[in-house]
Amino acid sequence: MNDKPLLEVTNLAVRFGRGAAAVDAVRGVSFTLNRGETLALVGESGSGKSVTALSILQLLPYPFASHPSGSIRFEGHELVGASVKTLRQIRGNRIAMIFQEPMTSLNPLHTVERQIAETLYIHKHLSRRAARARVLELLDLVGISDGEQRLGSYPHQLSGGQRQRVMIAMALANEPDILIADEPTTAVDVTIQAQLLKLLGELQQRLGMAMLFITHDLNIVRKIAPRVGVMQKGEIVEIGPTSQILKTPTHAYTRRLITAEPGGAPEPLSPGAQEIVQVKNLNVRFPIHKGIFNRVTDQIVAVKNASFTLKSGETLGIVGESGSGKTSLGLALLRLIPATGETFFDGYNLMTLSASEMRPMRRHLQIVFQDPYGSLSPRMSIGQIIAEGLVAHKIGNRDEREASVIEALREVELDPETRHRYPHEFSGGQRQRVAIARALVLKPRMVVLDEPTSALDVSIQKQIVELLRGLQQRHNMAYIFISHDLRVVRAMSHHMLVMRRGEIVEQGAAGDIFIKPQHPYTQALLAAAIDLKAVDGNIVRQ
Repeated sequence: MNDKPLLEVTNLAVRFGRGAAAVDAVRGVSFTLNRGETLALVGESGSGKSVTALSILQLLPYPFASHPSGSIRFEGHELVGASVKTLRQIRGNRIAMIFQEPMTSLNPLHTVERQIAETLYIHKHLSRRAARARVLELLDLVGISDGEQRLGSYPHQLSGGQRQRVMIAMALANEPDILIADEPTTAVDVTIQAQLLKLLGELQQRLGMAMLFITHDLNIVRKIAPRVGVMQKGEIVEIGPTSQILKTPTHAYTRRLITAEPGGAPEPLSPGAQEIVQVKNLNVRFPIHKGIFNRVTDQIVAVKNASFTLKSGETLGIVGESGSGKTSLGLALLRLIPATGETFFDGYNLMTLSASEMRPMRRHLQIVFQDPYGSLSPRMSIGQIIAEGLVAHKIGNRDEREASVIEALREVELDPETRHRYPHEFSGGQRQRVAIARALVLKPRMVVLDEPTSALDVSIQKQIVELLRGLQQRHNMAYIFISHDLRVVRAMSHHMLVMRRGEIVEQGAAGDIFIKPQHPYTQALLAAAIDLKAVDGNIVRQ
């Protein structure tokens, strides 16, 4: 019996660049991975997790990236500096990788069948017919039941969960010995996340493969990995059994990471809080066009008969899976997509206003989008981005706008001097603060926050939640907080809506819903999100 580890990483270092400009991204990293074992690497963005994983398959850009020291041995064979021929035999065959963002990892010009079959052609030399049969088998294995219909689909025609399943199918095509999963559940909803984690666990047992699981979410680590390594600034600061490290961490950074999850609750509403928004029977439908004449043949009901109210200083959390209608509801409320029904703001029915009548209302109704990098213009400085709304609404002169931009940056705890810099010079958390400042500078009465923390590390999430709660207290703003992260929703929301397939299936005080959800879907959502289970209608920790 061979007791040697399947993978041995020893004193690994990774350097980007040369000379004085060189950056040491990874330093002295060592760990082992045995057959059938799962090891998680956790840490914040920039800690070196993904760089370490990419080093195993030698996928870092040469010669910009180099290894000043270290060894990576797979079944005793050295991978650092291995020949291209050796690496080709291993990549996608013996060691496979699931990347974080399937939409950018999958080729938009190739069908599902072609992308999964490619690795079968390269490593197994299968015929087209045999490859198709194997692709269908893999799609069924990863839970895509309508595989026959999906063979000709392109990535943009799949949901986030389906795209991630296709990525898993590609990685498992040749039944690898090691699966490297780099944040495979970050961009999906909690129920899909739970399904994918269960799927990976079952496939690991069935195929007997080892797994290196990279994440910044400690809840996932608790569920999937018996052993965990904690990374900070390119080093593993602590490694050992998950239960031991999460219960009695020895390193200060590990302790900070464990306590970094958003917590607490919003300040209670003042007794005299006034209703500023009333929504009655809001509906959103998207037409389906087909044929050479682009005729409307059907329609997708994105939101169906949604009704709710919102008070000054109140946060209304909206939760549900992808495709449940959360974002469509928020956009319809702001008149950014067509909708029917009634939406009253300060007594005005927004649905009946013309474009020119709606324009001055937009100053009071702002939105912060999910992806700050995509929603901030790369050609504009931070100062120009924040001042754009002031210019559009003709508020103040040049000096007054500059003063407003400085004030907004201070409000979101950014140095006002950064207003001369550009979005690519900021971290994800800083960019989200800029997006919040852009909305805040107009002093709105209501802000729609569309997944503002989903792409951020837990420690940054906590900072953004505390920032938003503080701003709400100071300015008495109302928030509509859209998210699939129920831990963040619980920390932010006074009231809560649960959406499924375009309909509100449950709404009420957030505390009541978290303690005693009424609808089976809400119970399933809570159980998937925060490792709880329903017992006689009550939610308790497992």
